[in-house]
Amino acid sequence: MGKAAAILKNARVIILIVALLLAALAIHPVLNPEGITIRSIAKGSAAALAGIEQPSAQAAPTSRERIIALQGEEITSLEQYGSIVSSFGQDTFVTLTTNKRTYTFSPIPITETIILNETELVPKNVTDPETNLTTTIFVEVNKTKTNILGIHELGIRVGEAASSNIRKGLDLQGGTRVVLEPETAINRDDLEFILENMKQRLNVFGLSDVTVRAASDLPTYLGGTGKDFIIVEIAGANEEEVKELLAQQGKFEASIGNHTVFRGGSDILYVCRSADCAGIDPFSGCSRGAEGYFCRFRFSISLSPAAAELQASLTKNLTIIPGSTGDRSQGYLSEKLDLFLDNELVDSLNIGADLKGRAVTDIEISGSGSGVSEQAAAQNALLEMKRLQTILITGSLPVKLSIVKTDSISPALGKAFISNAIQTALWVILAVAAVIFIYYRKLSITLPIMITLLAEVVLLLGVAALIGWNIDLAAIAGIIIVLGTGVDHQIVITDETLRGERYQLRLKDKIKQAFFIIMAAYFTTVVALVPLLFAGAGLLKGFALTSILGISIGVFITRPAYAAIIEILLKDSA
Repeated sequence: MGKAAAILKNARVIILIVALLLAALAIHPVLNPEGITIRSIAKGSAAALAGIEQPSAQAAPTSRERIIALQGEEITSLEQYGSIVSSFGQDTFVTLTTNKRTYTFSPIPITETIILNETELVPKNVTDPETNLTTTIFVEVNKTKTNILGIHELGIRVGEAASSNIRKGLDLQGGTRVVLEPETAINRDDLEFILENMKQRLNVFGLSDVTVRAASDLPTYLGGTGKDFIIVEIAGANEEEVKELLAQQGKFEASIGNHTVFRGGSDILYVCRSADCAGIDPFSGCSRGAEGYFCRFRFSISLSPAAAELQASLTKNLTIIPGSTGDRSQGYLSEKLDLFLDNELVDSLNIGADLKGRAVTDIEISGSGSGVSEQAAAQNALLEMKRLQTILITGSLPVKLSIVKTDSISPALGKAFISNAIQTALWVILAVAAVIFIYYRKLSITLPIMITLLAEVVLLLGVAALIGWNIDLAAIAGIIIVLGTGVDHQIVITDETLRGERYQLRLKDKIKQAFFIIMAAYFTTVVALVPLLFAGAGLLKGFALTSILGISIGVFITRPAYAAIIEILLKDSA
């Protein structure tokens, strides 16, 4: 009892205990968390319009908003949530309860518009380009009929509720990793701009849990390529959804004839993404062709005054082609507005006769999507619209990027990795404990070593939770290295302490001698690990950083505490 009190009063042991308490607070373990976590909210979706906020990427996992009930039914699994959402129809009124509040809203329908043979008279405002006078006329147009093709998803990406603040990497929770390489050499400023642009694109596209970082390979004289890379990791997203969005330079241009009218980014002041001015085109709708179904989308944008003036100057000398009825007011200009994305023509739009020579800031962009069914075509059209809107908002990148490598890991595989890693760690700990006990034949030595090892793991996970570091397979390998190094250092301390029985050295001198060996090994290991922070385009960074953090925690916190414990326990036998 006296030795236990002495151990608990020791300053180094007190520092270890305080550090463990702080680590536990950072990890914040939660037993049986209720509901499922909201990972992200798609821009312009039904959920976003209902006021559900996009979770912050920096927020601790346990603090994120969770769905605990849907349509009055308690949510306990992702499968249950998906089953309820898939049953929604066009008249469904959604009641969604989270741990913060209750939301009520209706899902957004996917519609098609069919042009009928019947006609009707509708008013239309027409402006004379010469006198600038506006008059209202009635024109005969075909009646239309709107059909519901299906229901948009609510726009909520969900995942299992977090049981702690330890962030799991893609290897453990599933998602997509894309490694991009600039096609030409770039400077630091351009690289920083690309990183910020990538983050904005993914944010506009409605994806969270995103990590975008730069990485450089080792110089050529050290066996690397010396190239710069960009690594994008997106939890819970599939490969096809983000690959094209990331690889595209996003150079958008609109031209009349051979003259560029406006470009994506600086010339675009506003891009509509709400249902009232963006979506499937109500006049074109969906149609069936020889190769499947096609749906057209449309959305409005606002140009800068300079771009509008340029459009006016380029159209003032164009001729007007009368409409089908011979009415010039319903006609269009002799040149089209051609839309180019990365130098590829994506659409050509007729310019209305009333826009001749006018500096109009509000215009409409359109395009199309195809699919094997009307619903698939509508969904693809909306996805293409979303991608084009994103590029118009964020502008183009200073250099084209090529995809070097993509990894897509399913959540089920991630669960298997976690299970195998935990089982392996338990077997390793039991094996190490058995070997140590067989060698020393003293529980007074075996137990402190094992308790210290567990303390190192807890402290390392606490630091990872505090700084938002993702634990992936590379990091788990680093934790195993930390455990191995920890056992090695504690055996050095123990052997140096026990060696004094033969050489009659003071306990403090024995421990000082042990720590001289430990510090030499520590600096050697850190120097060896530092190059791995950059090797392999930075993909080994998790292993290197986890190893360095773990070994540092051991050397400066847990090993001194273990030395103090051993000094007290073996004092009588020294």
